[in-house]
Amino acid sequence: MKWQGRRKSTNVEDRRGQSGGGFGGGRGISPMLLIPLFRLLFSKAGLVIVAVIALFLFLTGTNPLTLLQQFVGGEPQYAQTSDYQPSPEEQELAEQTKVVLADTEDVWNNIVQGYREPTLVLFSGQVNSACGSASSASGPFYCPGDEKLYIDLSFFSEMEHKLGAGGDFAQAYVVGHEVGHHVQKLTGVMDKVNAMRGQLSQTEFNQLMVRVELQADFYAGVWAHHTQRSTGFLEPGDLEEALNAASAIGDDRLQKQATGRVVPDSFTHGTSAQRVRWFRKGFVTGDVRQGDTFNAAEL
Repeated sequence: MKWQGRRKSTNVEDRRGQSGGGFGGGRGISPMLLIPLFRLLFSKAGLVIVAVIALFLFLTGTNPLTLLQQFVGGEPQYAQTSDYQPSPEEQELAEQTKVVLADTEDVWNNIVQGYREPTLVLFSGQVNSACGSASSASGPFYCPGDEKLYIDLSFFSEMEHKLGAGGDFAQAYVVGHEVGHHVQKLTGVMDKVNAMRGQLSQTEFNQLMVRVELQADFYAGVWAHHTQRSTGFLEPGDLEEALNAASAIGDDRLQKQATGRVVPDSFTHGTSAQRVRWFRKGFVTGDVRQGDTFNAAEL
């Protein structure tokens, strides 16, 4: 895959070697202002105010930490826990990932009107997001709450050595898939799916999630189609790398490797064949109108 010397996205937060801390940045609040604030809180009037606020939070379902962040101002602050020094190989992978993210920006800005570019968060070990905390074992994920993609680059080594799905374009496919979830957020798909939670049985909701994931695979193919047309970035064998990666992370294959048996009712991402089929369809057509997995008679 040809990526060296090309534009890198600036929508990247590098949190490698960091751990979650308090809130910081933005306006901030002076420590001197906290003195009268604490006096008020511990007065009789303050207790009434706290009770009213607590009732408001309970009735509206508001996260008090979110409210605190808005009051204090700024984004969550992350404390450096070590002098993190990525290996040259990892840093090269980080630079490659930034180029892939830039390619997705170029493609989706032209397809989705009013496209909001997501932020990519690089982390190591564990990370906090608007969707909660996660570890490297969770693998790459997209959080609709903050519209950010989270990736521990060590996942790509795991994907290569444990799943046999190596190669730079296989790694790019993973990024394209997570950006596909962002497209679903912007187009309202995720909101509609989340509204169905609780209205369906677990098996039915799993089947719905399979359609969500296959559409994200399709969108990854759409991204690759348009980037290839505009840049010619693919080299011989690249497409096979992505198809192999899509196959390697099929639910049936993963379950077979882990337990020796396959339970279709528990699938949430689709079979190897389905994931390959939808990625290939997106890559061949480049037409987002052909990615309606929710009304497809056959997956």
